[in-house]
Amino acid sequence: MKTIAATAALLASACLGAASASAQDVAAGEKSFAKCRACHQVGETAKNVIGPALNGLFGRQSGTVEGYSYSPANKSAGITWDDASFADYIRDPRAKMPGTKMVFAGIKNDKEIVDLAAYLKQFAADGKRM
Repeated sequence: MKTIAATAALLASACLGAASASAQDVAAGEKSFAKCRACHQVGETAKNVIGPALNGLFGRQSGTVEGYSYSPANKSAGITWDDASFADYIRDPRAKMPGTKMVFAGIKNDKEIVDLAAYLKQFAADGKRM
């Protein structure tokens, strides 16, 4: 019985370790955001620059940041940003949204995309960290 309990504890520990190894890494996402920083801002002082501010991105409809001049493709895409749509878009923006103004080669690494999403999810629409 002790052997079964010890084996179960070992398996549970291994599973928890694997889960944390694949968990989102906000710090890595912040580093990845350096690729976006030339065009986008986040945080309480974020402004629209070459691209729109990305505060409150997840749950928002595409093409709706006030004061930013979107392409017709972005305005009419009808995308509500969530993990899946963000991942598809950031891998290859022009393939996901033909006609977008966004000139970016994309991020192909799935883990990097998850980490970047985790970083962006920290910022509410007002730019405050949640």
